[in-house]
Amino acid sequence: METADIFKRYSRQIFIDEIGVPGQRKINDAKVLVVGAGGLGSPVIQYLAAAGVGTLAVVDFDDVEIHNLNRQVIHREATIGQCKTASAAAFVEALNSQINFIPLRERIHADNAQVLMQDYDIVVDGSDNFTTRYIVNDACVALGKPLVYGSIFAFEGQLAVFNFKGGKNLRDLFPEAPPPEDVPNCDRNGVLGPLPGMIGSMMAMQVLKMITGLPVAINELTIVNTWRWNFTQLKF
Repeated sequence: METADIFKRYSRQIFIDEIGVPGQRKINDAKVLVVGAGGLGSPVIQYLAAAGVGTLAVVDFDDVEIHNLNRQVIHREATIGQCKTASAAAFVEALNSQINFIPLRERIHADNAQVLMQDYDIVVDGSDNFTTRYIVNDACVALGKPLVYGSIFAFEGQLAVFNFKGGKNLRDLFPEAPPPEDVPNCDRNGVLGPLPGMIGSMMAMQVLKMITGLPVAINELTIVNTWRWNFTQLKF
């Protein structure tokens, strides 16, 4: 893409004094891996692709199902039955064909996590279970990669930045995963679509702030309660 076209496309970001042309170049040069192309991963992928993150990868093993469509906004009725990575790739190609999008149809586990993450600057965890969250966290700690974490349930979401500039990680906040039977999830308890949209957008914002060198809170868990409509920051 010609320089003039790049400026035109991203001008509303470049016009922000704290970003400018240098910040946009950092965004275009960044490499980000998103774990999960579901409720949280969808808005993360959408906004990072729109912002021009130069290399954007997503790792997911699931296929698109009709019940995903109330919240997983990058997927469509036409992609039901396709793997989510292929559906995500089609979405990104239609939105911003200039970035390098890498679909990784794999199930992430302890043996492959570090290999999948090693080439990226930032990892974003949009997974929906504690087993994967701890695998992702531990791999980021081992590799020294910053991690943007989010989770959702019904009317409440959580967000944190881990392992960034000497910051703490998931195990400093929750040393061990709770028993699976004690963990609520969307399959059993449901979720309203705008909630993952909100939390995923906040996660994408944190990624862009990290890339461009803007201030990012560490050792802090943000809890968003859309039932009571309040936002709580907990230091840890």
